[in-house]
Amino acid sequence: FTEMMALDISDSTQIYAAFIVYLDLLEGRNWHEVKHIGVAELQLVCLHAREKQHEGFQVMVPVPVHVPLSPDRMREIIKKAALPPDDPDTPLSVTLAIVESDSTIVYYKMTDGFVMPDPPDDSEDTDNKQWRKKRKKLFR
Repeated sequence: FTEMMALDISDSTQIYAAFIVYLDLLEGRNWHEVKHIGVAELQLVCLHAREKQHEGFQVMVPVPVHVPLSPDRMREIIKKAALPPDDPDTPLSVTLAIVESDSTIVYYKMTDGFVMPDPPDDSEDTDNKQWRKKRKKLFR
Protein backbone atom coordinates (compact mmCIF):
# COMPACT_ATOMS: atom_id res chain seq x y z
CA PHE A 1 0.00 0.00 0.00
CA THR A 2 2.82 2.40 0.84
CA GLU A 3 4.44 1.70 -2.55
CA MET A 4 1.17 2.62 -4.27
CA MET A 5 0.94 5.79 -2.17
CA ALA A 6 4.40 6.79 -3.44
CA LEU A 7 3.16 6.80 -7.07
CA ASP A 8 2.35 10.11 -8.76
CA ILE A 9 -1.42 9.65 -8.29
CA SER A 10 -3.22 12.47 -6.47
CA ASP A 11 -6.54 10.70 -5.74
CA SER A 12 -6.28 8.60 -2.59
CA THR A 13 -9.58 6.79 -3.34
CA GLN A 14 -8.02 5.57 -6.61
CA ILE A 15 -5.06 4.16 -4.67
CA TYR A 16 -7.36 2.54 -2.12
CA ALA A 17 -9.42 0.93 -4.93
CA ALA A 18 -6.20 -0.38 -6.52
CA PHE A 19 -5.12 -1.87 -3.21
CA ILE A 20 -8.49 -3.62 -2.72
CA VAL A 21 -8.26 -5.14 -6.23
CA TYR A 22 -4.61 -6.08 -5.60
CA LEU A 23 -5.62 -8.02 -2.48
CA ASP A 24 -8.56 -9.66 -4.27
CA LEU A 25 -6.36 -10.86 -7.12
CA LEU A 26 -3.63 -12.19 -4.82
CA GLU A 27 -5.59 -13.57 -1.89
CA GLY A 28 -9.10 -14.16 -3.22
CA ARG A 29 -8.40 -15.36 -6.75
CA ASN A 30 -4.80 -16.66 -6.39
CA TRP A 31 -3.46 -14.81 -9.42
CA HIS A 32 0.28 -14.73 -10.08
CA GLU A 33 2.83 -11.92 -10.33
CA VAL A 34 0.46 -9.07 -9.48
CA LYS A 35 2.33 -5.79 -10.04
CA HIS A 36 1.13 -2.21 -9.69
CA ILE A 37 1.96 0.38 -12.35
CA GLY A 38 1.18 4.08 -11.99
CA VAL A 39 -0.18 5.83 -15.07
CA ALA A 40 0.23 9.48 -14.06
CA GLU A 41 -1.23 10.73 -17.35
CA LEU A 42 -4.54 9.03 -16.53
CA GLN A 43 -4.19 9.40 -12.74
CA LEU A 44 -4.76 5.66 -12.39
CA VAL A 45 -2.99 2.73 -10.77
CA CYS A 46 -3.07 -0.25 -13.14
CA LEU A 47 -2.35 -3.82 -12.09
CA HIS A 48 -0.60 -6.31 -14.34
CA ALA A 49 -1.24 -9.92 -13.36
CA ARG A 50 -1.34 -13.48 -14.65
CA GLU A 51 -4.44 -15.56 -13.98
CA LYS A 52 -2.41 -18.76 -14.40
CA GLN A 53 1.32 -19.27 -14.02
CA HIS A 54 2.23 -19.58 -17.71
CA GLU A 55 -0.34 -17.25 -19.28
CA GLY A 56 0.25 -13.71 -20.48
CA PHE A 57 -0.27 -10.64 -18.35
CA GLN A 58 -3.70 -9.04 -18.10
CA VAL A 59 -4.26 -5.38 -17.23
CA MET A 60 -6.67 -4.53 -14.42
CA VAL A 61 -7.79 -0.93 -14.07
CA PRO A 62 -9.28 -0.32 -10.61
CA VAL A 63 -11.80 2.53 -10.48
CA PRO A 64 -13.89 3.67 -7.50
CA VAL A 65 -17.63 3.38 -8.18
CA HIS A 66 -18.23 7.14 -7.84
CA VAL A 67 -15.82 8.06 -10.68
CA PRO A 68 -17.75 8.87 -13.87
CA LEU A 69 -16.64 6.97 -16.98
CA SER A 70 -17.57 8.35 -20.38
CA PRO A 71 -17.00 6.40 -23.60
CA ASP A 72 -14.13 8.78 -24.42
CA ARG A 73 -12.53 8.17 -21.02
CA MET A 74 -12.86 4.39 -21.44
CA ARG A 75 -11.27 4.57 -24.90
CA GLU A 76 -8.41 6.66 -23.45
CA ILE A 77 -7.88 4.07 -20.69
CA ILE A 78 -7.78 1.21 -23.22
CA LYS A 79 -5.33 3.02 -25.50
CA LYS A 80 -2.91 4.10 -22.76
CA ALA A 81 -3.14 1.27 -20.22
CA ALA A 82 -3.42 -1.86 -22.39
CA LEU A 83 -0.43 -4.05 -23.09
CA PRO A 84 0.34 -4.64 -26.77
CA PRO A 85 -1.13 -8.03 -27.80
CA ASP A 86 1.06 -10.91 -28.97
CA ASP A 87 -1.11 -11.34 -32.06
CA PRO A 88 -1.51 -8.12 -34.11
CA ASP A 89 -5.08 -9.15 -35.03
CA THR A 90 -6.11 -9.21 -31.36
CA PRO A 91 -7.74 -5.96 -30.18
CA LEU A 92 -6.38 -4.07 -27.17
CA SER A 93 -8.13 -4.97 -23.92
CA VAL A 94 -8.18 -4.14 -20.23
CA THR A 95 -10.35 -5.32 -17.37
CA LEU A 96 -12.13 -2.55 -15.53
CA ALA A 97 -12.42 -3.34 -11.81
CA ILE A 98 -15.15 -1.15 -10.32
CA VAL A 99 -14.79 -0.96 -6.53
CA GLU A 100 -17.71 -0.12 -4.23
CA SER A 101 -17.12 1.51 -0.81
CA ASP A 102 -17.89 -1.82 0.94
CA SER A 103 -15.01 -3.46 -1.05
CA THR A 104 -17.31 -5.21 -3.53
CA ILE A 105 -15.57 -5.50 -6.90
CA VAL A 106 -17.20 -5.96 -10.30
CA TYR A 107 -14.92 -6.88 -13.21
CA TYR A 108 -15.71 -5.87 -16.81
CA LYS A 109 -13.46 -6.80 -19.71
CA MET A 110 -13.26 -3.98 -22.24
CA THR A 111 -11.83 -4.28 -25.73
CA ASP A 112 -11.16 -1.80 -28.49
CA GLY A 113 -13.80 -3.03 -30.92
CA PHE A 114 -16.10 -6.02 -31.06
CA VAL A 115 -14.96 -9.49 -30.00
CA MET A 116 -17.03 -12.57 -30.76
CA PRO A 117 -17.65 -14.67 -27.63
CA ASP A 118 -16.60 -18.32 -27.46
CA PRO A 119 -19.49 -20.73 -28.09
CA PRO A 120 -20.83 -22.70 -25.09
CA ASP A 121 -19.53 -26.25 -24.63
CA ASP A 122 -22.84 -28.09 -24.86
CA SER A 123 -25.21 -25.50 -26.25
CA GLU A 124 -28.13 -27.79 -27.06
CA ASP A 125 -28.61 -29.07 -23.49
CA THR A 126 -27.88 -25.69 -21.94
CA ASP A 127 -30.38 -23.91 -24.17
CA ASN A 128 -33.17 -26.40 -23.40
CA LYS A 129 -32.62 -26.20 -19.63
CA GLN A 130 -32.40 -22.41 -19.66
CA TRP A 131 -35.49 -22.13 -21.85
CA ARG A 132 -37.50 -24.37 -19.52
CA LYS A 133 -36.46 -22.28 -16.49
CA LYS A 134 -37.33 -19.01 -18.22
CA ARG A 135 -40.64 -20.42 -19.43
CA LYS A 136 -41.59 -21.57 -15.92
CA LYS A 137 -40.82 -18.10 -14.53
CA LEU A 138 -42.82 -16.36 -17.26
CA PHE A 139 -45.95 -18.47 -16.81
CA ARG A 140 -46.15 -18.48 -13.01
